[in-house]
Amino acid sequence: MKLISTNPSKNFERIGDATVSTEEEVAQKVALAREAFPSWAGIGLDGRIKHIKKLIAAFDTKKKDLSALMSQEMGMPILQAADDLIYGIEFFLWYCDHAHESLDPETTYEDEKELHQVFREPRGVVAAIVPWNFPFSNFVWQVGQNLVCGNTIVFKHSEETPLFGKAIEDIVRGADLPAGVFNEVCGAGKVGDALVHQDVDMICFTGSTKVGQYLYTVAAKKMIPILMELGGSAPGIVFEDADINAVIGTIYNNRFMNCGQICDGLKRLMVHESRFDEVVAKLKKIIERKVIGDAEKKTTDIGPLVAKRQLELLEEQVTDAVNKGATIVTGGGKPEDLKGAYYLPTILTDITKNMRVWSEEVFGPVLPVIPFESEAQAIRMANHTQYGLGGYIFTESSERFDRVAAQLKTGMVSQNNVSYVKASNPFGGYKKSGLGREHGTYGFHELTQVKVISKTK
Repeated sequence: MKLISTNPSKNFERIGDATVSTEEEVAQKVALAREAFPSWAGIGLDGRIKHIKKLIAAFDTKKKDLSALMSQEMGMPILQAADDLIYGIEFFLWYCDHAHESLDPETTYEDEKELHQVFREPRGVVAAIVPWNFPFSNFVWQVGQNLVCGNTIVFKHSEETPLFGKAIEDIVRGADLPAGVFNEVCGAGKVGDALVHQDVDMICFTGSTKVGQYLYTVAAKKMIPILMELGGSAPGIVFEDADINAVIGTIYNNRFMNCGQICDGLKRLMVHESRFDEVVAKLKKIIERKVIGDAEKKTTDIGPLVAKRQLELLEEQVTDAVNKGATIVTGGGKPEDLKGAYYLPTILTDITKNMRVWSEEVFGPVLPVIPFESEAQAIRMANHTQYGLGGYIFTESSERFDRVAAQLKTGMVSQNNVSYVKASNPFGGYKKSGLGREHGTYGFHELTQVKVISKTK
C-alpha cells in the first residue's frame, strides 16, 4: 500500500509516494530499537553527543533540499521553510551543548561517611509521532532530546508529508548513528496506533487533542509515561496602552505565519474597545498587501493549507461564524485565481462564543477579533477555552503584564515582541493542550528516569 504525496500549491498535483509500513514491519522496527538500546545508553552522554553532532552536520548539508521539499509537499512558503531548517538545527545543537547541565548526577546529601546522588537514566524505546505543520522542527523537537538522553526511537511522521519523512530516514541512515537507534515507520493513524501498542517504554506525541486523549488511555493501560503537545487556541490581548505600530507586525506573524497552521498561534484576538477599530484597520492593511501564492516562490508570503481536508474544515468554521452573525472584514473565501488548498487571510468581527471559530482550534489563516471593556473581562475571555498552550499580552505596563500573565491559564505567555520559544524554555500547555514539557532542563527530565544511589565513601 502506498501513501500518495501531493502539492497543495499546484491543485494537488502528485509528487511521489511512500510505502505504508505493515504491522509486522512496525514490530520489527521496535525490536531493532529494543536491541540497540543497551549499547546506545551504555556509551554515555559524550559518546552519544559525538554521534548526534555528525547527524546534525548531515542535516545542515541538506538544508536547501529539505526546505524545497517542505515547501513543495506541505505548502510552507520557501523562505519560512528555510527558517524552519535553521531553527531546528539550532535547537538540536542546544540539546547537545547543554545536556550535561541537566543530566549530570546531582548530589543531594553528603557527609564524612556517605554520598547520595540522583542520576538521570534513559527510559528505553520511545514511540515518537509528529504532525506535518513544521516537518523538520517537529522531528527535532520530538527526537533530539530523546537521542541525547539515551533513548532509542521509532518515529512516525505525518501521512501528509511522507516524502519528507523518507528524506529524514535517508539522511539518518547515511549518518554516523548506530543501527537501531533511530527507526522510522510510515503511514496514517492506523500505523501510529500499531506503533504505540508495541513494546515501547514511552510515547511522545504532537498533534490533535482528540488523538492525544486516546493515546493517554493507551499509555495508562501500559503504565508508561506519555509526553504530549496538543491543540491550542492562544489568546492575544491588546490593552489600551499598547504601542500598536510596534506590535502589529508581531500580531500578524503570530496568526498568519505558515498560513496560520501553528499550534500555539494567536487564534483569538481581544482588543480594548478604545483601540479596536485601529487594530482591525491596521491588520487589514497589512493582510491585503501580502502575496498569496505558490509556496515555492520566494515572493510568496502566504501559501496554501496542507491539504484539501484542512481547507474544507476551515470553510466550515468560517461559514458557521457568518451564519451566526460574524462580519468578514477581509478575506472570507478562496482566491479566485489560484487552484489548490488556498484560503484568503481573514479577519472576523462580531464574534459570539457559540461560534466554532471561538470554541474550536482554527488551524488556518482566520483571526476572530473581539472588543473588551475591562482587564477582568479580557482575562475571562482569554481563559474561556478548553486549551491552554500559549498567550500573548500587548501592553507597555510591566505591572499589568505581570498581573495578567499570572492569571492566564496557559503554559507560556509573552509580552509584545518577545518570543517565549527558546530551546532553553519549557514548551507545553495547560488543560487540553497537553501533558509535560519539551526543551530545556524540563524536557530532559521528562525523557529520563530518576534513580537515587546512596553509598559509603
